[in-house]
Amino acid sequence: MDPASHPAQEPASEAPASEAPDLTRRSGKTKRAPVIMDALHEAYEGGRVELDWETPFQLLVATILSAQSTDKKVNQITPTLFARYPDPAAIAAADEAELEALLRPTGFYRQKTKAVQGVAAALLEDHGGEVPETMAELVALPGVARKTANVVQSAAFPEAHARDPEAGIAVDTHVLRLSRRLGFTTHTDPTKIERDLMRLWPRARWASGSLVLILHGRRVCDAQRPRCADCLVEHLCPSSQLAGCRDKAGQARALG
Repeated sequence: MDPASHPAQEPASEAPASEAPDLTRRSGKTKRAPVIMDALHEAYEGGRVELDWETPFQLLVATILSAQSTDKKVNQITPTLFARYPDPAAIAAADEAELEALLRPTGFYRQKTKAVQGVAAALLEDHGGEVPETMAELVALPGVARKTANVVQSAAFPEAHARDPEAGIAVDTHVLRLSRRLGFTTHTDPTKIERDLMRLWPRARWASGSLVLILHGRRVCDAQRPRCADCLVEHLCPSSQLAGCRDKAGQARALG
C-alpha cells in the first residue's frame, strides 16, 4: 500500500535510552542487532503487511502479484480481481486472457496469471480450496517459495508460524538490502540471509522484524539514496554515508 496513505511515525534521531553507551557501528552484530530491531519495532509499531487482504487466499494471491511490483499497484487491482474471482475455484476457471488483462498493471502478467491459476488449482486439488497453514504445505504449492510462504503464514496464521519448526523470516529485496547494510549478513542469497537472521533475531521478532525492515527500507533506507540523516539507527549502521562508510549492500543494492 502507498506509504503516503498510511503515515508512519517519524523515526527519532536519538539513540534509544536503553542502549549501552559504548555501543557503536563497529560493535558486533550480536550486540547491535537487538538494539536496532527494538528501535525499529517501536518506531514502526511492530510493522504491518501493506498489501490489502481479507482472507488467506487473498493474501497469497496478492503476495504472488507483488513480485517485481509495488504494494500500491497490487492494491489498485485486487479489489476488482477479487470481486470478479473471489475464491480459488473462480480463479482456476477464469478465462486466461481476461485474467491477464486484469493483472497487466502489476507487470509480468502472463507469468503471474499462470502462477495464480496454478496455485488456485493446487489448493482445490490438495487442500479443499483452503490455504494450508504449515510451511511445508505452503512451499509445496506451485510457484510459492519461502518468502511468500513466510509472509502468508506469519500474517494469516501467526499461531502456526510461532510453533512451526520450519517457519522463518520473509526476505524480500528490502530485507536483503538492509540486512547487508546493517551488517547482519554478508550473503546475497535470500535463503542464506534468512538463516543468518534466524540465528541473530529472537524467534518472537521473526515476523515483525521482517515487516519493520521493509517499512524502513521503503521510507528511509532507500536503495539508491538512503536518508542516513533521518535514520534512527544511523549511529549503529556500518554503511552510514554520514560517517563515510562503504555501503555494505553491495550487489544487493540493485535488487532493492
